[in-house]
Amino acid sequence: MNKAHLIFFLFFIGFISTPNLYSQEKKKIEIKYAGRLNVDEEKHPGARILTRDDSQQVHITHESIEMWCDRAIHYGKENYIEAYGNVRMKQADTVNMTSKYVEYSGITQLALARGEVILQDPKTTVSSDTLYFDRLRQEAFYKSGGTVVKDSTTTITSKIGRHYMQENKFKFVEDVVLVNDSTTIKSNFFDFYSDTGQAFLFGPSTITTPESTTYCEKGFYDSEIEVGYALKNARIDYDNRIIEGDSLYFDTTKDFASATNNIKVTDTINHSIIKGHYAEVFKGEEKDSVFITKRALAITVQENDSIYMHADKIMVTGKPDNRIIRAFYNAKIYKSDLSGKSDSIHSNQKTGITELINLNKLGSNDRFSTARKPILWNLENQMTGDTIHLISNPDSEKIDSLLVFENAFIISKDTISKTGFNQIFGMRLKGLFNDENKLRQVDITQNAESIFYARNDQQELIGIDKAKSGSISILFAEEGIEEYTRLNQVDGSLSPESQYDERDKLLRGFDWREEERLNSIEDLFKDDPPLELPIIKGLEDYVPQDDFFDLELLERISQAGGHAPKNIKHNPFINPDNTSPFQQTTSNVISNDYKPENLLKSPDNLESNYWYKSNTKILRNATLAPDQSKTASIIEAIKPNTAFIAQFVSKYKGVFKMTVWVKGEGTMKIWLQEGGGDDTTYESLEIKLNSKWTEHSITCSKEDDGNKIKVIINQINSSESVQFWKAELVKIFDE
Repeated sequence: MNKAHLIFFLFFIGFISTPNLYSQEKKKIEIKYAGRLNVDEEKHPGARILTRDDSQQVHITHESIEMWCDRAIHYGKENYIEAYGNVRMKQADTVNMTSKYVEYSGITQLALARGEVILQDPKTTVSSDTLYFDRLRQEAFYKSGGTVVKDSTTTITSKIGRHYMQENKFKFVEDVVLVNDSTTIKSNFFDFYSDTGQAFLFGPSTITTPESTTYCEKGFYDSEIEVGYALKNARIDYDNRIIEGDSLYFDTTKDFASATNNIKVTDTINHSIIKGHYAEVFKGEEKDSVFITKRALAITVQENDSIYMHADKIMVTGKPDNRIIRAFYNAKIYKSDLSGKSDSIHSNQKTGITELINLNKLGSNDRFSTARKPILWNLENQMTGDTIHLISNPDSEKIDSLLVFENAFIISKDTISKTGFNQIFGMRLKGLFNDENKLRQVDITQNAESIFYARNDQQELIGIDKAKSGSISILFAEEGIEEYTRLNQVDGSLSPESQYDERDKLLRGFDWREEERLNSIEDLFKDDPPLELPIIKGLEDYVPQDDFFDLELLERISQAGGHAPKNIKHNPFINPDNTSPFQQTTSNVISNDYKPENLLKSPDNLESNYWYKSNTKILRNATLAPDQSKTASIIEAIKPNTAFIAQFVSKYKGVFKMTVWVKGEGTMKIWLQEGGGDDTTYESLEIKLNSKWTEHSITCSKEDDGNKIKVIINQINSSESVQFWKAELVKIFDE
């Protein structure tokens, strides 16, 4: 029996009658009006054929539903009906369904509609080629593609859909697309509440608006107020920015997004990256900014050597062609050949000017202000001042000069003595860098003072040159100072080192801060307090929907009992092969006292020899099961992805259902497979494990191929163990 016939068979078993179902007699289907009445015992034994006339359609009622159609075949004894042509079914004021064809059982209260099916309730319209409607549970289901329209503003399409009418809830699976005036959402697992417009996304999903595209593998979106959040590999793409983080919140109406934990914001135009653990992003004409904190780090990506900037807080403002980066409080900058510190750093990417700024609110004698005075290191040179400007070429992105305003001080250690320092002080400093980003020339103006350790060509110390002048110009080489020139010298002397006291070897304001120097990217964070990231509660894990034809429904069908009509010839549109599901014999229908037998041997003892094991370690009765008994097993994968357990079951044909409870981390897969031959896979299911006990099931149809059926649990890919409980394989009925 193929799968299509199986579904028909499951469905139409429910149309067979019984005098007592659920301890009460079911009401009969009633015919309120028919234009003509015929019988055809050869084609439709025991049935009445009802046809409309020119005045109105055939009118049918059952409990709270009414049905109209052009033609109907009514099996009174079996209490079911087939309706053809312009079929309309109405349930009170809540549900209206139209289609070309409907089959309905008054016993099971199941309906199958085919051909341009449209089902409407007060808030939504569902359309599909084939739709199942369970009146008892108030659920509708399609599996061959369908469309849901909410209030004419939101349209959702999917391959599989389930409508829980009492909860105003939909569960969509595979190729799900939601479209409204401002948003398009794509996902493979999608829960939607029609009364609120709220959607829950699971698996790879995208939310696209005119301003952005959001990707996540777990997320939420409110289509009414256009806000949402994204978790698990979350990312938002704007036209010139990409935001990534553990948790992203976004409000489309305000052009606003915020992010928490492990954040990365990429400026795709200016080739810059900002990282941290909390961020806020604004878009729009007036507000175009990023604010980030908690280990905030800005990276300007360059071809050979990127620049890193760190501070307590970093803010980026301005249009893409005029970005300004502001890093404030304990700001630091690092490049392989240059590093620095200041209270705050401002960088204008258009002008190429980066400013290291001192605290203005504190006096120059304040110890805290002194410690925070802007400082730069380049090769062996330390430069300080009240304000420092680094000037880059915006085109080449190379640093070509620097300016130090007020109290400029440059210090380098004497390369020979290791205890002496070359020093220059003045009100202003201008420095020029060569093509290798090395400081080549320095000019200090206004009240310049200097101390140099003078050496001859053999690098022997001649003496200490100490002087005052209007300005000083210095050329640097690899080994240190190449030459220096004083202009408007006031006084000066070259004397042996022995004639100087230690304090006279240092200019006023000397502050050697080598211990603060940044020698790596990691040094940017060495003064930061310990970082504690908040725990993101997030969303509950995805719960797969139960089979529409689950055991409860099958039990309801089985309790119908009795015999089905014979030799019904179906319309080819409804059943193309012209075979009827009612032509199946009913000897294999589940009896009223049927209780499924678990076909697995030792289902709770995976250590048993009934189970074949490979690359696994089994711990029996090692943890609490969902019923709080200590009967759950633990499976440890010795070699992930190659670990599996399996059992052969001596059953050769039928419809089988496997169920198992699992929890853990990582993934695994369950299979129903041919136990021999070419190992044909009848059905399989990949499971994403989570921290809660979850029941998973698969169903398959097996023809008699001469081989047993095999149960496999494999592809266990987990860094930790998998907890396992209550494996069951039941045979629903024979083929």
